[in-house]
Amino acid sequence: MELLKLAALDTEDLGVISAHLQDAILRAGDLAYLSAQHRFVLVARRFDWSAEDDAPPRRRLTGVHFERVLKVRTRGITPGAASEAPLELLAITFAPTEAPSGIATLVFAGGPAIQLELECIEVQLKDLGPVWEVEGRPDHEAAAAGRAAIEGHDR
Repeated sequence: MELLKLAALDTEDLGVISAHLQDAILRAGDLAYLSAQHRFVLVARRFDWSAEDDAPPRRRLTGVHFERVLKVRTRGITPGAASEAPLELLAITFAPTEAPSGIATLVFAGGPAIQLELECIEVQLKDLGPVWEVEGRPDHEAAAAGRAAIEGHDR
C-alpha cells in the first residue's frame, strides 16, 4: 500500500483523519505545540485500518500537524514530557465556536485529552514510511470490558 497523505479543511475531512488515527499509539514526547508558528504536531504509530482483511495487522509511523492553533489545553498529558506511558488516541472531534473557528479535541483512552483552539480547520496527516506487523487488531470490546473491570475494582 502507498503512503497515506490526507488534508482536512472541514469537519467531514477531519472525521476521515480521525478514523485513520483511531487506536494510534503515541507518548507525550511525541507531541509538541509550536506556539510561534501556531502549530501543534504529533507523531503516532497508527493502526493501518485500510489494509486488506487478509493482510497481517500492522502499524505505520505517521505525522500529523494542526495549523492556525491559537491555544492548547491538556488534561492528563504534558506535551513533550519524557513520560514513556503509551497514549491510545480514540478520536478527534470538532466543536465549532464562531465559524470557522472551533475546538478540536484529541480524546485518549482512559480520560486524557488535548483541546486545540483553532482559527479554522487546517490539518495534515502523512505516513512517514516505516511499517511493521503487530500481533493483533485493536479490540474495543475487550478494552472497554477491561476498563470497566478496573473501575469496578477501584470502588
